[in-house]
Amino acid sequence: MARTFALFHFACIVGLVFSNGEYRERETVSVTASNGMPWPMPQQYSSTSDTFTINRNAFKFRATGQSCDILSSAFFRYQTIIFGFREEVLKFHPKFKAGSLTELDVNVKNKCDQYPYLGMDESYNLTISSSGATLNSNSVWGALRGIETFSQLVLQRSKDMFTVNGTTIVDYPRFQHRGLLLDTSRHFLDVSIIKQNLLAMSQSKFNVFHWHIVDDQSFPYTSNNFPDMATMGAYDSKHIYTQDQIAEIIEFARILGIRVIPEFDSPGHSQSWGKSIKDLLTKCYSSGKPNGQYGPIDPSLETSYGFLSKFFAEIAKVFPDHYVHLGGDEVNFDCWKSNPNITAFMKQKDFGTDYAKLEEYYMQRLLEIVSGVKKGYMIWQEVVDNGAKISKEAIVEIYRNQGYMFDVYLTTQKGYRTVLQACWYLDLIKYGVQWQAFYACDPGNFNGTAEQKKLVIGGETCMWGEYVDNTNVLSRTWPRASVVAERLWSAQNVKDANAAAPRLEEHRCRMIKRGFPAEAVNGPGYCFQEYSIHEPV
Repeated sequence: MARTFALFHFACIVGLVFSNGEYRERETVSVTASNGMPWPMPQQYSSTSDTFTINRNAFKFRATGQSCDILSSAFFRYQTIIFGFREEVLKFHPKFKAGSLTELDVNVKNKCDQYPYLGMDESYNLTISSSGATLNSNSVWGALRGIETFSQLVLQRSKDMFTVNGTTIVDYPRFQHRGLLLDTSRHFLDVSIIKQNLLAMSQSKFNVFHWHIVDDQSFPYTSNNFPDMATMGAYDSKHIYTQDQIAEIIEFARILGIRVIPEFDSPGHSQSWGKSIKDLLTKCYSSGKPNGQYGPIDPSLETSYGFLSKFFAEIAKVFPDHYVHLGGDEVNFDCWKSNPNITAFMKQKDFGTDYAKLEEYYMQRLLEIVSGVKKGYMIWQEVVDNGAKISKEAIVEIYRNQGYMFDVYLTTQKGYRTVLQACWYLDLIKYGVQWQAFYACDPGNFNGTAEQKKLVIGGETCMWGEYVDNTNVLSRTWPRASVVAERLWSAQNVKDANAAAPRLEEHRCRMIKRGFPAEAVNGPGYCFQEYSIHEPV
């Protein structure tokens, strides 16, 4: 023990790190944060040296076009995000000298949608000049993105005084699907943590929360039709999401312009399902007898599909987004192979010994069920790889990190819309600067035709839950997830990591000021405002 401490102490003195069996020098490169630069980088952005002052006790947002609860909520939220908890708004406007800014006029042209959706218009134009500040957008979703950008341009100079430079921005996302996956099965995440994560997502312009809500380890979703699935499948009664809590999360995401796509992965990753649903899982055999173990959902029983029909009819009502993620990955065939009833079913269906056909049969039945309740679906890439007949409306997600761009090529060649996740695993951490590898990955970087490139609708970064819970999920996720957000929003030629580093440093410090425990990602340095001026809104 003493010798171990002595080695560690020596390493700290001389600036060495013991890694992979070898000593190496610590990284000493530091990055100086930019000042008042946006993240992600807008499509067109120009700034002048003209500076306008803002008194936080007088400034206001003003709707000059369409308005609704989403926009009103954004005005209230960003008044606090930008300026902190201010004093009572002045009863009258004092005479401000030239060069002051008292309001941002927000002009939403079209009536507000109720919920965000795939393909929504998130474009906006933002102008800050001597004649005032104006944000124009076709939709309320574009207004949300524009207000976030405005918030990033404003800098605090003293307690009540802020400044913003003259700016002209024309902006829109490069990809329409920009997602973050959180896993709440391996470790349960409190509703408050999920909401903080959603707020952080909105401040990097993500628009999809891929909620990997259940898995083998636990089933925290409380079903109206099958309440015992949570009672018996969750870790305990405290680690569940009630229907009211799920509605709360969906509503919180809605006002931020974020879609909630739940994932209920099957036929594998379903051990927690079978704790309450009799005969749902396949019984595994050894020496011709059940051995007490269970495998994937049993695809040979009609009762399995009866359950799935009722279950997904409920899911269709609970989650308003058009899409639900059906999983379909990593199905282990060993238990199916051991079960004599499965063998007989295979023979009846003339599948021979090709268990991929059995998986295809199951997925085909499931896809028909989900289509029957008027839902679209996302699936992991194995479903397509194994030959299931799926709708061209389906979205295929690429997650395997070996040869993933070739997988994108093959999937788009088959005519399927595609989302890339494979290069953006936030849970795989290592010492040193890691974000640059995330920044280098581009969903459009493959040798496909123009038509194939159009089928790539975006990407997702993921935080799988084996080693994160309420204590560390936010710091592990942010600001590295923001790197993926810029890759998915900004123009394809915005790809110089060295140029992006100062803006990322500023964005990380901005998140800290806003109350998020965003970890350091660029090596030595500091934030001018180390602690938040307010809690996350």
